[in-house]
Amino acid sequence: QVQLVESGGGLVQPGGSLRPSCASSGFTFSSYRMTWVRQAPGKGLEWVSDINSSGTSTSYTDSVKGRFTISRDNAKNTLYLQMKSLKPEDTAVYYCAKGIQRSDGSYSARGQGTQVTVSS
Repeated sequence: QVQLVESGGGLVQPGGSLRPSCASSGFTFSSYRMTWVRQAPGKGLEWVSDINSSGTSTSYTDSVKGRFTISRDNAKNTLYLQMKSLKPEDTAVYYCAKGIQRSDGSYSARGQGTQVTVSS
């Protein structure tokens, strides 16, 4: 079955960096667009970034443009999110998701998430 396992979150000071990753299995990773979404405390799920199957096209929500970089290694079936210049408002649980968002807001598969906390 499809499995997505995030890791690499943590506690970091404002201005710091983190690089969460998402290891996938159970499907042909290289055939799918992949997405990072996040959920801050008390808020709904927010789309952060996505990348096409080959890694040649990326998109970002405005609040992270210039600070976050999404990438993938299809040989390792792994998705990454390089996060720099982190701000307290980036604090959230970060999830990787398979494919694009459905009309009901869900994804065909989503990991368990990794906590990112930005605080001094």
